[in-house]
Amino acid sequence: MKNFIDKHKGLFKKLSMVLISLVLLGGVFFTGVQVGVSNAPAILKITELTNKDTGSPGTVDFSPFWQAWKVLNEKYVATKVHKTVDDQDKVWGAIQGLASSLGDPYTTFFPPEENKSFNEQIAGKVNFGGIGMEIGIRDGVITVISPLKGSPSEKAGFHIGDKIVKIEATSTQSMKVEEAVSWIRGPKGTSVKITIFREGLKEPKVISVVRDTIVVPVINTEIRADGVFVIRLYSFSENSPELFQNAVREFVNSGSDKLVLDLRGNPGGYLEAAVDMASWFLPSGKLIVQEEFKKGDSDTKKYTSSGRGVAGNGLRFAILINGGSASASEIISGALSEHGVAKLVGEKSYGKGSVQELVQITDNPKTSLKVTVARWLTPKGHSISEEGLKPDIEVKMTAEDAATGKDPQLDRAVEYVKTGK
Repeated sequence: MKNFIDKHKGLFKKLSMVLISLVLLGGVFFTGVQVGVSNAPAILKITELTNKDTGSPGTVDFSPFWQAWKVLNEKYVATKVHKTVDDQDKVWGAIQGLASSLGDPYTTFFPPEENKSFNEQIAGKVNFGGIGMEIGIRDGVITVISPLKGSPSEKAGFHIGDKIVKIEATSTQSMKVEEAVSWIRGPKGTSVKITIFREGLKEPKVISVVRDTIVVPVINTEIRADGVFVIRLYSFSENSPELFQNAVREFVNSGSDKLVLDLRGNPGGYLEAAVDMASWFLPSGKLIVQEEFKKGDSDTKKYTSSGRGVAGNGLRFAILINGGSASASEIISGALSEHGVAKLVGEKSYGKGSVQELVQITDNPKTSLKVTVARWLTPKGHSISEEGLKPDIEVKMTAEDAATGKDPQLDRAVEYVKTGK
């Protein structure tokens, strides 16, 4: 399933997840990578990489790098006899280290094999078994953003915010999201053991989950007996704007003026989908989200409402968010909240507000660099990545609530749209 958002309206689109996210969904769940086309130079020989090369920082001393290269060549002995690493592999590793030095979990280099796998995933050419879970990096640790509703991960007992410390016997320390995905996915019917640490647990917990083909839900609606209309949106997929339009029409035809949009556990998706959906509730021209690029590269890009005019006097509107609400979920929530159209109810959102571009680095073999090129700001200029979104009405959901089927967050949102308090 595609979640990559392309600012050029190409095959891939700009984000949202974690997320990047991922083939854990059984196919592919994209959260915000665009593909940039570049004229990759021919592969440089080791001896050609000097400060004189075009684009190289002239004031940087590369002698420590070459000294380390020399020491490794002279002294390193592989712990596994049959494992060999050639000079080109070292170059790929050096570029990976360069990308990692930025401290951005969404900027990563793909050597040939990883690049091939990644492109197959985003092109939908592979169909791996998955566990239906969006993951990302939080405080340097692989973290569960959201187990999908009805998925193996939800049934196995994963919670939003669980820290993944091991996959099988492999530690996730310093592991990139893409690497964690490759460990978790696998043939349908096979199992994977994931060790998590959760707030409130005295020690790590091992969860064994059986992989399956994942069907990701998009949307469902409900008109409650008390007249409150509820739209539950699970992802911002390619077809979600059309499905959301149908849901809005259903809401209008119901005659209700009380609406709850549930974005809890929604890791995001297409930027255009978020802009389209927000436009149902904002007048034409109202700012929805700002895309801020590197200073000097270009002006900040602004996305505004096309003005569908559903919101009117008397509409009471609440949006449910939590730690699994990310990317496009935060865009629509931030816009409707800051324009005074809806109140946010629940818990602080995830904080995924950056845009990635996929740039080809070499052509033969093919390698690429996924690099963060912009960040998203709310209409009032708040950075989604830095701050996330704080609810107007904070309501916690406890493990006991989940176990007993209680939903105090929905209850509070319903109370708000019914009473205005």
